[in-house]
Amino acid sequence: MTEAEQEKAAPDLNALEQEGEIAADYVEGLLDIADIDGDIDMDVEGDRALVSVVGVKGDDLVGPGGEVLEALQELTRLAVHRQTGERSRLMLDVAGYREKRRAELSKLGNEIAAQVKRNGEPKSLQPMTPFERKIVHDAVAAAGLRSESEGEEPLRFVVVLPV
Repeated sequence: MTEAEQEKAAPDLNALEQEGEIAADYVEGLLDIADIDGDIDMDVEGDRALVSVVGVKGDDLVGPGGEVLEALQELTRLAVHRQTGERSRLMLDVAGYREKRRAELSKLGNEIAAQVKRNGEPKSLQPMTPFERKIVHDAVAAAGLRSESEGEEPLRFVVVLPV
């Protein structure tokens, strides 16, 4: 890989930090408008900015199945895009919801992979968001099996396949 290709492939830490700062300001403004108390943490994780709302009470900002959180994330990504002109992959979390969900889905992926290994039959899961499907795909791959996504959004789901 040439130096130019490496620069293009490596995430720009400054740009990701800028995305995080723009997103944090936007989310803070939303919290102020809604009169919701909470603190904002900003970090860079891999190739994306991560903005977390911590210290917030209740799950109004998460909603059933994370629906409100997904909508807030998309609005925040649009706010970043509006200011930077670049598509954002930032991740928004509220009260640790995504971390808890990541643990649940990793466990689910491992359990389903073990089941598919035992019986040799493909297994379809419930519809999931892209974030959720990615976690399941990673867990299944780590267990030595393969998986694929099928269906159309918002009903797209993971199918775990035997080797």
